[in-house]
Amino acid sequence: MLRSGVIMVEVNAKQARIAEEAGACAVMALEHVSADIRAQGSVARMSDPQLIKEIKQAVTIPVMAKARIGHFVEAQILEAIGINYVDESEVLTVADEDNHLNKHNFCIPIVCGCRNLGEALCRIREGAVMIRTKGEARTGNIIEAVRHVRSVMGDIRVLRNMDDDEVFSFAKKIAAPYDLVMQTKQLRRLLVVHFAAGGLEDAMDSSSTPSSS
Repeated sequence: MLRSGVIMVEVNAKQARIAEEAGACAVMALEHVSADIRAQGSVARMSDPQLIKEIKQAVTIPVMAKARIGHFVEAQILEAIGINYVDESEVLTVADEDNHLNKHNFCIPIVCGCRNLGEALCRIREGAVMIRTKGEARTGNIIEAVRHVRSVMGDIRVLRNMDDDEVFSFAKKIAAPYDLVMQTKQLRRLLVVHFAAGGLEDAMDSSSTPSSS
């Protein structure tokens, strides 16, 4: 359902309804622009559960919400209120610098960001069902999204043309699980849906971003 669709970041139920009417395949509930919160020296946390519930009640498409990296309690709260997807997001203040969520412990699908193929495959090993590029939502700056999509796609192109006996060294180089690297080579794409994200504000921004699977 989400493949080849657009996920819109919205801050209230009215905006979410407009996004659904405009054809969005899902909405991301985000209470405040995280970059602004961090610039003020504050901690960017999970959005207010009440806001998320209001958005969920207002639309029929899937609703996503962000949890801090490694903050399993925020993810548990989002799962409990019936959200469709959790985004373990780097745009919020990181809760655990060393460990991401063990996504296999949750029944709800969890989305993660990546900057390169190695990060993408590590997040998939942890149980991520969807991968997106990293970048600041609602800023209009797409440079990070473009850079990270090109990085992932470039690594996959290199991998596709590689001999099988070179894959082990490549997996070590990008610090990724060997079996997932080999599966990526065989499929010639990422193992899960890959979305471009981070500052994309309109159709022109989306068209300027390299295509991802």
